[in-house]
Amino acid sequence: MNQSLPRLGRISKAVIPAAGLGTRFLPATKATPKEMLPVVDKPAIQYVVEEAAAAGLSDVLMITGRNKRPLEDHFDRNYELEEALTRKGDDERLSKVQESSDLATMHYVRQGAPRGLGHAVLCAAPHVGDQPFAVLLGDDLIDPRDPLLARMVEVQEREGGSVIALMEVEPSQIHQYGCAAVEATADADVVRVTDLVEKPEPAEAPSNYAIIGRYVLDPAVFGTLRETEPGRGGEIQLTDALQKLAADEKIGGPVHGVVFKGRRYDTGDRGDYLRAIVRLACEREDLGPDFRDWLRRYVSEEM
Repeated sequence: MNQSLPRLGRISKAVIPAAGLGTRFLPATKATPKEMLPVVDKPAIQYVVEEAAAAGLSDVLMITGRNKRPLEDHFDRNYELEEALTRKGDDERLSKVQESSDLATMHYVRQGAPRGLGHAVLCAAPHVGDQPFAVLLGDDLIDPRDPLLARMVEVQEREGGSVIALMEVEPSQIHQYGCAAVEATADADVVRVTDLVEKPEPAEAPSNYAIIGRYVLDPAVFGTLRETEPGRGGEIQLTDALQKLAADEKIGGPVHGVVFKGRRYDTGDRGDYLRAIVRLACEREDLGPDFRDWLRRYVSEEM
């Protein structure tokens, strides 16, 4: 019997952990949150909030830490700037400035100590309550033309329990991710998760299905996280809690995975961050043609 609490309507809440220090991007992140680093002309975190809003998740809780105040300022109104743009008649830039503050109802809570992703999710328990909710990690940007989160919400509302996003990676890369053991279902893009391992060595990995940064979780995960001991890296791992849910449906229903084959931009390290900027800039109607021409010349002349 499923012991999770009954759902009272469509999923509407999203949680975005954003308390990390961003040490891989130092010194840029010494005074600027890594989530505010621009991807072309928008901070990375705005793409994530836009994705949540596009999937119908209008209530967003951001888990922050020290020196993260710019995140709150970005999604707040800036009346002085708006007034200056209004006086200039610059409606285009005014619309862009107002866009971020109109995306969703934003809430913030501080994690306090950096005790891992599982602990960050646990910080959301008072806000989320007894309803399923989504978790979006800011390092993974999902192209809006490939609506992964909406599909995950659909699967969760049909099957119950929790749903994680999976992507097939090269076996040599699986040690960088959480990894899922899976069984097929009637849907080609949906699998049943039977086991989870955090960053296994390639020889010990149960598959090449890697967990990427999107989750739709049953609230039973909070009780499991409270009982989860620190794991890899001395941190409370969300993967460890989900492994317990996958092993025992009575705790909070089944765990399913949606296998994603769309466009994903990894901004978690410097090289992938730069590649994400180039790819997105090339696809922009206002920037792409000139930028692609310059890029071709640069590659042919300098490389």
